[in-house]
Amino acid sequence: MDAILLQILNGLDKGSAYALIALGLTLIFGTLGVVNFAHGALFMIGAFCAVTVQRLFSLSFETIDETQTDFLGNALKVKTPYVEAWFGPQMGGAIIDWAVPLAILFAIPIMVFVGYAMERGLIKHFYKRPHADQILVTFGLAIVLQEVIKYFYGANPIQTPAPESLSGIVNLGAIIGMDIVYPVWRVVYFLFSLLVIGGIFSFLQFTTFGMVVRAGMADRETVGLLGINIDKRFTVMFGIAAAVAGLAGVMYTPINSPNYHMGMDFLVLSFVVVVVGGMGSLPGAVLAGFLLGILESFASMNEIKSIIPGIDQIIIYVVAIIILLTRPRGLMGRKGVMED
Repeated sequence: MDAILLQILNGLDKGSAYALIALGLTLIFGTLGVVNFAHGALFMIGAFCAVTVQRLFSLSFETIDETQTDFLGNALKVKTPYVEAWFGPQMGGAIIDWAVPLAILFAIPIMVFVGYAMERGLIKHFYKRPHADQILVTFGLAIVLQEVIKYFYGANPIQTPAPESLSGIVNLGAIIGMDIVYPVWRVVYFLFSLLVIGGIFSFLQFTTFGMVVRAGMADRETVGLLGINIDKRFTVMFGIAAAVAGLAGVMYTPINSPNYHMGMDFLVLSFVVVVVGGMGSLPGAVLAGFLLGILESFASMNEIKSIIPGIDQIIIYVVAIIILLTRPRGLMGRKGVMED
C-alpha cells in the first residue's frame, strides 16, 4: 500500500508539470486556434528566469578579511554578495536561499512580455494558415529560442536548489499510520500547480474579462458582432498562457536542473496530454495531465518493467492511440472536434 501511494504522489508531481503546460497550450488553441509548438520553449525560458535571478542574487565583490589569513599570514580575499552587503548577512542570505520562489516575481512580467511579443510579432500572421504551417513556424521558433539559451547559459544542466527549509523530506503517511517519505519541494510544486490552475479557472469563470474570453472561445464571430475586440483579449490570454508555462518552469528547477533542451522534453508529452484531454478543453487538459502522470509513474515501477520492458517510455503514447481510436475528441473535448 505504501508503494502504491508513493507512486500516486510521484504521478501527481509529474502530472502537475504536464497539467500546467497543457493548460497553457489549451488556452492558446482554444482562443486563437493556433498549434503552438514553441510552448515548451516558454517552459524552458521560465526555468532560466530562475537561473538568472539566482545568479543576480549571487553577484559578489571581493574584500580583504583581516581576520582570515593563509599559511603565510597574508589576509585573505573573500567574496561578499551584494545583497548581503545591502541587506545584511542574515536577510541577504535568506534572499539568496529563496531565489527560486522570488524568481516568480521576475518571471511573470518577463513571460507575459515574451508571450505578447511572440503573438504580435509572429504567430498573428499564421492564424488563417493551415495547422501544418503553424507547427513548422512555432517549432522553428522553439529551436531558435533553445539555441539562444544554449549560447548564453551553456549546454550543461545548471543546479538551482530549493530553499534550505524546503529541501528536506516529510513523512506524509504519519497521519494515517504509514511510512511515506517524500521530498518537501515536490509537495510544494504540486500545491503550487493547484493554486495556479485554480487561479486560471477562477479568472475565466468569475471575471468579466474571463467570461468574454469563454464566450469568444465558443463563438468568436458573435462576440465580435457585439462590438467587443475579442482579438485583443485573446492576445492577453496568450500572454497569460506564456506566464503559466513560465511559472511551471520556474518552480520545476529544483526538481530537474535547467538545460537548454528541457522544453522539447516536455513539449511532445504535453501535446499528447492535450489530445487525450480534448483539444480546446481546459478541464480535460488538467485531468489528462494528472491521470497520465500517475499512469507513467506506475509504469516506471520495476515490477511492471520486468513484465513489459520499456513500458514506462511508451505508456502515454499507447493511451493516446487508444483514446484517438475510440474517442477522437478526447476525454472532455467538445463533440465534433477532431472527429471529422
